[in-house]
Amino acid sequence: MKKHLTLIGLLAIAAVFAFSATEAAAQKIGFINMRVIIHDSEAGKKASVEFKKEVEKKKSDIAKKEEELKKLKDELEKQRSVLTADAYRDKEAGYQTKFRDYQRMVQDANEALAQKEQAFTSKMIPEILKVVQKVGKDGKYDAILDLNNPVIVYHDQEDNLTKKIIEEYNKGAGKSAAPAKGKK
Repeated sequence: MKKHLTLIGLLAIAAVFAFSATEAAAQKIGFINMRVIIHDSEAGKKASVEFKKEVEKKKSDIAKKEEELKKLKDELEKQRSVLTADAYRDKEAGYQTKFRDYQRMVQDANEALAQKEQAFTSKMIPEILKVVQKVGKDGKYDAILDLNNPVIVYHDQEDNLTKKIIEEYNKGAGKSAAPAKGKK
């Protein structure tokens, strides 16, 4: 999917730059870096501080659990020679259960952090795009591209060729692609 988006973006960029030399000189194209905007904006910096606090809390909880598991494993190794085979297996099974719980805890923490970051980014992007639209119109840009993703995040509607392409396609090329009626 990402390859397709990249290919579509590259084709869009190629189309923008495919204008003749005189038209290209009249085109005004801007570039943004969405990641930098998200990271360096005041809202992004504030969210980053909150996110780092959350990460540190999760790391602390995980470190406590790791220490508990290490002590349990050391204790189990010390008692290995003293315990009967059945007793050792029981303690080993208890350790394995706690280890799996630890692994789930780490996985859940990672997923929770990823969801939190995604939620924040999803909230910021539409707000940023509104600003990009305003800057694009006010600055009379024909197109604004995101450097991270070759996606046009703003374009002047006057240059939209979609309707013309549909009309031309319907006139000729699209008729051959239509399914034949009445043939079996």
